[in-house]
Amino acid sequence: MGITLSDLATRLGVQIRGRSDVEVSRIGTLAGSDSSCLTFLGDARHRRHLGQTRAGAVVLAERDADAAPVPALISENPYLTFALAARILHPEPPVTGGVHPSAVVDSAARVDPTAWIGPQAVVEAGAWIGPRVFVGPGSIVGANVRIGEDSRLVARVTLCDGTVVGKRALLHPGAVIGRDGFGFARDGECWVRMPQVGRARLGDDVEIGANTSVDRGAIEDTVIGDGVKLDNHIQIGHNVQIGENTAMAANTGISGSTRIGRNCTIAGATGVAGHLEIGDNVHFSGMAMVTRSFIEPGYYSSGIPAMANSEWRRNVVRFRHLDDMARRLKRLGERVDQLARRQGGEDD
Repeated sequence: MGITLSDLATRLGVQIRGRSDVEVSRIGTLAGSDSSCLTFLGDARHRRHLGQTRAGAVVLAERDADAAPVPALISENPYLTFALAARILHPEPPVTGGVHPSAVVDSAARVDPTAWIGPQAVVEAGAWIGPRVFVGPGSIVGANVRIGEDSRLVARVTLCDGTVVGKRALLHPGAVIGRDGFGFARDGECWVRMPQVGRARLGDDVEIGANTSVDRGAIEDTVIGDGVKLDNHIQIGHNVQIGENTAMAANTGISGSTRIGRNCTIAGATGVAGHLEIGDNVHFSGMAMVTRSFIEPGYYSSGIPAMANSEWRRNVVRFRHLDDMARRLKRLGERVDQLARRQGGEDD
């Protein structure tokens, strides 16, 4: 079912350029849309596609409006406006309360009647599942778990004993929250497991990607703040604390007891060592190796950019000689200083 641009603009709080009675029902790309689609231009690199778009309407900035061949929604932040429009055009299906016949729900669990427990899901004793929660197929809700209203476990999500999930959380397939942290004490040549007695606590509006794991705390809780977004295949170690609205891309690993501030971004395949302090508004580029604390806001990078293999091989050979080169350079500097002092004495 479609919506007119007039209605859409009112809900989004933006202006219309062109016909307001155009109706759109779905989103699409600049190059791949038809007249039923709403598309957007957010990156100048794609402006060449704007003139040929067949979309019903486009979201763009004021500076690009004159180039649009179709009606436009004018926004200071086209990508954000497009995201909000997409949520209107493609809403989540409403949750219908009930329990699938194949689900197993312990009699000591409390499930709100408006929540849905899907096929082959398991809800253990003491669990509390709030209004309009969706527990997807194959998911496991452990003992004494709490899930806030309107949260969604898409499928095969595991919430281990004692885990707390806030309101409106979205957990994608394969996510594991609250597993035992990696804690062992050395006993000669053997390892002795340290019991993990803390919990994992997720705030409101948290999103956890597919196959991402958040360990429970060893003693105190692992805490994921409100609005945090974690991509796929991320490992969060025990006792980690992540501040509000921080986002991490795929394949990142955060070692135990590290504290990360608010509004940070951590790009893909970044590794963060344990027991570090990362301040608010700190941003790491992809494949960064973070081995010390960064308190000051800013953008930080490490790693080696890709290069031709032949060049990389030569540089690897040179890396092995860096220490020797540094020592020689230091000795040469000292020699130059000696010569300069001697020359100065002769001039006097």
